[in-house]
Amino acid sequence: MTPAPSGQAQPTVRRHRPLPKPTNLQVLPKDISPEALITMMKGFTKALGVECSFCHVENPQTRRMNFASDAKPDKTIARTMISMTQEINAKYLSTVNDPDATPAEKTVTCGTCHRGNSMPAPFVATEKEHAPMAVPAKPE
Repeated sequence: MTPAPSGQAQPTVRRHRPLPKPTNLQVLPKDISPEALITMMKGFTKALGVECSFCHVENPQTRRMNFASDAKPDKTIARTMISMTQEINAKYLSTVNDPDATPAEKTVTCGTCHRGNSMPAPFVATEKEHAPMAVPAKPE
């Protein structure tokens, strides 16, 4: 790199620290890369409309997130929900043989139910939207 002409600022090169290896992974793959984990976590925050602090606590000494901590009950709930979606996808949706459906259309994600909300809104069908099923008449 050639030096900047006098009177001009040197270009700054920001070097990022290497991301630490994820720890305390209980339902996610233990060999997940830090980058893949961050991408996945960003997906969770969007699907639930929350920030990292929804599941993770801040270390008061360093004022940084302590991602390995299990101090927040919502992290335990998140693990249960991740396990649930993994099981639904692996055990049930993987067996759906619909040639018109894409793999994404046969996959349950957090966003399937949460739709950007920390608590999924219950679905209450109105009679107009979903009429009761007709019961076949019994032969006499």
